[in-house]
Amino acid sequence: MKISVITVTYNSAKTIADTLDAVAMQTHTDIEHLVIDGASKDGTVEMVLSHANPQIRLISEPDKGIYDAMNKGFTQATGEVIGFLNSDDFYADAAVLAKVAKAFQDPAVDACYGDLVYVTQDNSQVMRYWKSKSFTKGDFAKGWCPAHPTFYVRKSVIERLGYFDQSYKLAADFEFMLRCLECGQVRAVYIPHVLVRM
Repeated sequence: MKISVITVTYNSAKTIADTLDAVAMQTHTDIEHLVIDGASKDGTVEMVLSHANPQIRLISEPDKGIYDAMNKGFTQATGEVIGFLNSDDFYADAAVLAKVAKAFQDPAVDACYGDLVYVTQDNSQVMRYWKSKSFTKGDFAKGWCPAHPTFYVRKSVIERLGYFDQSYKLAADFEFMLRCLECGQVRAVYIPHVLVRM
């Protein structure tokens, strides 16, 4: 099962190497890593090129903001399953995408998500633990949502429900997950592990 990991970036030369390495070290190897860069001017593109491998596909051109760039990733993704890894985040361990792939072995599963920890810039200390849970209809109205960097969804769901709504300048990721889980009746499973260090 091919998983498309989308990393949206702009002037992230100082942090993107960890992100690229985190994807490259995954034990699940059927990965497409799309780096959607907004025409960075700080050496981000050169950093990505220095980490070149067959999994990475780089697109660097101006965009209209983060959700425009994320939507561009959706249009370019060829994997059956799609998720995002931010350009200053990295996976908690080498088996994260293997856990994601295992969740999608069940054809009834349309999406999955897990836990996330916020860490200090040097990755030495956990500042906050975003522990999730299994979804129950009505959770979003109570202020709950999964951590978006841990959210993976089948491409067929995106084709059915649509991309990020760019009229939301700050919370299109929240609205997208709400649309999937609350409105679209997407069947999701919770992976009770830390998947991403942010």
